[in-house]
Amino acid sequence: MCGIAGVFHRDPQKPIDSQVLVNMAAIQYHRGPDNFGYSNPPGLGVGMSHARLSIIDLNEERGRQPLVSKDQNYYLVHNGEFYDFQKIRSGLVSKGARFATKSDSEIILHLYPRYGLEKTLDYLRGEFAFALYAKNDDHMYLVRDRFGVKPLYWTETEDGIVYGSELKVLFAHPSVKRKLSAAGTYHQLIQVTVPGSTAFDGIHQVLPGHFIKIKRKNGQLTVTNKKYWDIDFPVAGEYVNHKDESHYVEGVREQLLEAVQHRLQADVPVGCYLSGGIDSCSILGLSAAARQDPVKAFTIGFDSEAYDETPIAREMAEMTEADQLVLTLSADDLYKNFSRTIWHTERTIYNTLAVAKLLMSETVQKNNYKVVLTGEGSDELFAGYPAFRKDMFLYGLDSLPASLRNEWQSSLEESNSLFRGAMLPREDFNSVAMSEVVGFTPTCLQNWLHCDSFAMKLLNPQWRDDLKNYDAGAAIAQTFDRDQLDGRHPLDKAQYVWIKTMLEGQILTWGGDRVDMANSMEARPAFLDHHLAKFATTVPPQLRIKGATEKYVLREAMKGLLPETLYKRQKFAFMAPPAHTDTKKWKMLMNLTDEFASKEKVEAAGLLDYDGIRALIDGHEDPSMDRDTKVQLDAVLNHVLGVQLLHHHFVEQDLPKLAQQRADELGWKAAS
Repeated sequence: MCGIAGVFHRDPQKPIDSQVLVNMAAIQYHRGPDNFGYSNPPGLGVGMSHARLSIIDLNEERGRQPLVSKDQNYYLVHNGEFYDFQKIRSGLVSKGARFATKSDSEIILHLYPRYGLEKTLDYLRGEFAFALYAKNDDHMYLVRDRFGVKPLYWTETEDGIVYGSELKVLFAHPSVKRKLSAAGTYHQLIQVTVPGSTAFDGIHQVLPGHFIKIKRKNGQLTVTNKKYWDIDFPVAGEYVNHKDESHYVEGVREQLLEAVQHRLQADVPVGCYLSGGIDSCSILGLSAAARQDPVKAFTIGFDSEAYDETPIAREMAEMTEADQLVLTLSADDLYKNFSRTIWHTERTIYNTLAVAKLLMSETVQKNNYKVVLTGEGSDELFAGYPAFRKDMFLYGLDSLPASLRNEWQSSLEESNSLFRGAMLPREDFNSVAMSEVVGFTPTCLQNWLHCDSFAMKLLNPQWRDDLKNYDAGAAIAQTFDRDQLDGRHPLDKAQYVWIKTMLEGQILTWGGDRVDMANSMEARPAFLDHHLAKFATTVPPQLRIKGATEKYVLREAMKGLLPETLYKRQKFAFMAPPAHTDTKKWKMLMNLTDEFASKEKVEAAGLLDYDGIRALIDGHEDPSMDRDTKVQLDAVLNHVLGVQLLHHHFVEQDLPKLAQQRADELGWKAAS
C-alpha cells in the first residue's frame, strides 16, 4: 500500500522537474513512509514518483518504485495489493518471465506485454490503483480497482496530465490550479457527489472498474475512459430458477473464507477492525479460524450508550479469544481532530465517524500494525442497510399482503429511529430524473437530494444563481449504466445505486482508505473481493432480505461464528453521535464554525453565504425543531465547516511550497 504520483507531458522533450516529483511523493508521506522513488527518463515526457509502505517484500531497495521493465519499455507505479500474485508469478515464470523483485506489483510488467491491459486486469484480484507507461505505444494508463477501494485523481494542465493518489499530490505540482467549483461545492453540502467528480474545478477521479488511456501523438493528448468491470446483477427473470437455499449459504461461506485467507497474507502482522456488526464479527471469526495465534482486534467505542457497540464487540472478541483493544472517544477527541481529518479526506463529512476512524488508524499504527481486515462491503453485497429494506418493502414485495408489508416497515422505522435524517430520510423525496433512470428514487439518496432546500441557501449568491436550474439527481443518474439497471429487481437497483455513489464516495473514502492511510495503515475489505461479489449477485433478493431480516444469507453462512445476540439482531448503523445529542459536542462544533466559518473567513473564501449559515444555525437551535430534522441539519453544518476547511487547507495554503517543506523535513531530495 503506497502513494503514487506522476506527469505525462504533451511534448516529450519538455524536461520534468525531478524535485517536483519528489515533492509530490513527500506530501503523501503518510501513505508511504518507508521509502520513496522517482523516475523521469530524458526524452519521454514521463515522470513518476512513489511513496512506499512496505507490506509485501520488505527489502527497501528491491521493492522501490517506479518499477521499470528490463527492456526499459514499461514504467509502473502501483498502490495497493494483488492477491494470489504468487500463482500468477509462477505461471509467468513457466513461460520464461524473469522477476527482479518479490513484490506483487511486478506482475504487471510481465502480464501487460503478453496480454494487453484488459486481459491483464482479468488476472488481478485485490485493491489497487496504478499508472503504467508503455514506451512502444507512447500510451499512459491510469487504472483503478473494481470498487474504488484505492483512490486515483487526475487533471489536465497546459503541459499535460498530472495524477496522484490524493488531491494534495496534484496540488503539490505548481501547474495545477486549486479552485473549488460551484457544482462541486454544492455536492459537498448535500453529501452525495457525482461519480468521478471532486469539489475542485477540473480535478477528476478515475471511476471504479475503469481505466483512463492517454494517447500522445504529434504533441496532442487524447484521453479516453473505459469500463472494464461492473457489478452485474442478473435480470429479474433469471432468479426464477434459483437453487436451493443451502447452495447460497455454503457458497457465501466458501467465497468469504477464501477472500479472508488471501487478505491475511502479508510480511507484517495483520489485525482486524471489530464493531458490533455481523460484518466485522464475521471477518474476525474467519480470521481466528484460519490462524494459530490470537487475532488483534481494534474496536471504536463512543461515550454515548445509544451509539456504542462495544458490548457486542467484546462478546465476539471473547468468543474468538482475540486480543481486543477498545478506543473510547468523546466530543473532545472528535472535534479537536475535525480539521486534521478534512486534510486527509479531501472532501466534507456528514458525521464525525470519519474522525473516529482516523483516530483508530492512529491507534493501530501505535500498536505496530500496518494491516487490518475490515467488514466494509458486506452491507452493499447482502443488502444490510435500512434503506435497502425500505426499498424492498416498497417495491420488491408486490405479492405480499399490505398489512404485513406495513408491519415490517413500522419495525424498520422504529429500530432505526436514531438514524432518520441520515441513513434514512426524514420524509420521502422523489427525484424525477433519478426515477426516470432507476425506476424510483432509491431511499439511500433521498435524504441527501432532499438537502437541496438547505444547501442552495448556503451558496454564495452568484453560484446560487448559476445553479438555479441544476438537477443533482440528474447529474448523478446520468453516470449510471442503464444496461446494469434495466430489467433488474428493485433491490438490485437500490444496491447498484449505493455501490456507485455512497460506497465509493463515502465509505471507501472518508470511512476507509483516506483516514486509514493518514496513519500509514492498510485496510483490506474482504467482502469486496470481486469473486465473492460475483457470487453475491446470484443470491436471490428474497434470500438477501428474507421477510424483515436483512443479510439473511450471510447470517446463515456465519451462524456458527456469531454470538446469538448478534445473529438475531437487526442491522444497527455505525455512526458517531451527532453534535445536537450532546451540549459539549454542539459547543465544540460552534467553536470550530466560529474559527473557520466566521463572517470574515466566509466572505474571504467567497464560496458560501454567511447569512445563510447563520439562519441555518439559528433554526437548528430552535427547541421546537424535531429530532429528524436536527440529524439532517447536523450533517449539513458539518459539510459547511468542511467546505470552509477545504478552502483553508487546499486553496489558502501554498501546496507546492508546503510539499517542498515536507520533502526538506524528510530529507527527500532529487539526485543532483
